[in-house]
Amino acid sequence: MFEQEQKRIEDQIRAYCAGAGLPEPKLQWSWIPFSGHWGISTSFFQLASQEAREKGLKVNVAERAQTIADGAAKVLGQPQGFERVEAVRGYLNLYFSTAEYTRRVLDAVLAEGDQFGRTPGKGERVMVEFSQPNTHKAFHVGHLRSAILGDVLARILEAAGYDVVRANYPGDIGLHVVKWLWNYMKFHTGEKPQQDITRWMGDLYLETSKRLEANADLEAEVRALYVRWDRRDPEVVALWEETRQWSLDGFKELYDLLDIRFDVYYFNSTVEQAGKQLVNDLIERGIASDERPDGAVVVKLDELLGLDKEKFRVLVVLRSDGTALYATEDLALAARKFSDYPDLTKSLYVVDVRQSLHFQQVFKTLEIAGFPWATRCQHIPYELVTLPGNMAMASREGTVVLLEDLVREATARALEIVRGKNPDLSVEKQQEIALAVALGAIRYSMISRENTKVVTFDWETALDFDGQAAPYIQYAYVRAGSILRKWGKELPASGLPAYDLTPAEVQLVELISRLPREIQTAANDYRPMVLSNLAYEMAKAFNDFYNQCPVLQAEPAVRDGRLRLVAAARQAIGNALGVLGVIAPTAM
Repeated sequence: MFEQEQKRIEDQIRAYCAGAGLPEPKLQWSWIPFSGHWGISTSFFQLASQEAREKGLKVNVAERAQTIADGAAKVLGQPQGFERVEAVRGYLNLYFSTAEYTRRVLDAVLAEGDQFGRTPGKGERVMVEFSQPNTHKAFHVGHLRSAILGDVLARILEAAGYDVVRANYPGDIGLHVVKWLWNYMKFHTGEKPQQDITRWMGDLYLETSKRLEANADLEAEVRALYVRWDRRDPEVVALWEETRQWSLDGFKELYDLLDIRFDVYYFNSTVEQAGKQLVNDLIERGIASDERPDGAVVVKLDELLGLDKEKFRVLVVLRSDGTALYATEDLALAARKFSDYPDLTKSLYVVDVRQSLHFQQVFKTLEIAGFPWATRCQHIPYELVTLPGNMAMASREGTVVLLEDLVREATARALEIVRGKNPDLSVEKQQEIALAVALGAIRYSMISRENTKVVTFDWETALDFDGQAAPYIQYAYVRAGSILRKWGKELPASGLPAYDLTPAEVQLVELISRLPREIQTAANDYRPMVLSNLAYEMAKAFNDFYNQCPVLQAEPAVRDGRLRLVAAARQAIGNALGVLGVIAPTAM
C-alpha cells in the first residue's frame, strides 16, 4: 500500500550512502510489531560490516550501524505518508501516519472485494493429497480432520497464489474389503443401499467384525476369498467393483455436503503392481534386500546411509509371500503423481501423525533410489479426533459418530439458537442458516487447533456463539451486514478519517490489514490455524468496535469513516471465512 513511498525512501537512502562513500545498501524491510502504530524497519548492520571489510577498518559494527541510521533518518526527515522516523540501535524505523494507513487499508479492501487477501498466481503447482477414506466402511468423525484440514490447506494455498491439485487416495482393497465382501456374499447377496450409503456400508462392516470375532473358524473362508481376489476371480472382481462404487457414491454425497472437491483420485488397487515392479528394481540395484522365503523384502535405510544411530530404521517393502504393503503402494503412488504432474513443486500428504516414520522411510527410499522429485514430497501430520472422554474412533468396535448424525445433531442444535435469535425468519431460511452454522462449526473445530494437537469434538464447544468458534465469527459478519443494510445507501467516499481513531478502531484496522500476510504465513507453514485464529481475532475486534463505537448514530464525519470501516471489516471477515470454507450467512 505504500510501495511508491517505500521506493522513494530507498532511493533517498541509496543517494545518502553514495554521498557518504558507503557501499550500496541491500535494504530489507520488516514490519515493526504492532503496538498501536504501524511501521516498517530496516537494519544497517550488514552495510556497516561490508564497509569495514571493503575499507579494511576495525570498527564497532553496532556503533557504525547506528551512525549510518542516524544519517539516513536526518536525510529523510518526515516523508509523506509517515508520522515519524527514528534511528534506534542500528535500525531505521519509519512509522506510518495512522490516518493515512487506515484510509489505504479500507480503500484496498473495498476496491479488491472478495479478492482482498489473495495473491496473484505464483506459477507453482502443489498437490495436496487428503481424506483417504477406506471403501466398504462408514465415514465418521475420525475421518473429518484429514478431509477438512486438507481442503482448507488447499484453499489457503490457492489464495496464496499456488495452482493446487486436490488428490484423494481411498483404500479400496485389502483385508478389510475382502472381509466385507465375504459377509455380503454369504448373508446379503443382492441387497443394495438405498440411502445413507456410508452408514449402510459401515453397518455391514461392523456386522462382519462381530461375526468373525464370534467364530474364529470363519477366518478360513475369508482367507479363501482373499486367494480368489488375488487371482482376480471374475465374480469377486465384479462384486468388488460394484460395491466399491457404492462407497465412492456415498463419499461424494458427504464431500458435496462439506463443499469438498477433488481433481484426481488414486487408488491403492491401481498402484499395487507398479509398486511390486519398483521393489524388484530396488532389489536389482542393491537398495532392497530380498530375504524371502524366510523373511520379507526390506530396505535397511540406516545401513545404506551409514548412520551409527537409529533414525530411519528398516522399511519393509514386500511381504515374504510377495504380497504388497502400504509401503509398496506408496512408493509407486509417489512416482505416479510426478509422472502425471511433472511440474509439481510440492507433493503434500495430509495423513495422521502415526504415519510419520512411514513417510520418512518412503521418501528417503525414493531419494536413495535417485528420484529427483523425492525431496519435494512432504508429510503434513495431524493428530486424531476423539470424542469427549478420550474415546477414539474404531469402526470395528462401533464406537463412532457418523458424519450424517453429526451434521443432523449440529443442525438441530443450531436451529434452536437461530429460532431464538431470529423468530421472524421463514422456516426455510432458519433451516438454511442452521445448516450453514452447523457445517461451519464442524469445519472450524477441525482447524482451530495446531495440526499436531488432538481435537476432542463436542457440540457445545463447536456451536459456541460467544467463544472461539465459527458461529461467533459468522455472527460478527452478520452484524456488520445489518449495519450496512440499515444505512441502505452507497458508502461514503474515501478520505482521511476526520477524527482521532479510538483504540478499538485502530485494532480492527490492524487485523484487517493482516489478512494477506497471514494467508501467506498459513500457506508457507501449512498451518490453517494461523488463518482460523485471525478470523476469530477480526470477529472479536469487530464486536469490541460494535459495542464501543456508535456508527449510524454518530455525527456525519465520524459516521462516514466508520461505515467504511464496517464494510471493510465485513469484507475481510467474509474473505477469511471463504478461504476456510465456512459459509458467511446474511442472517443468524
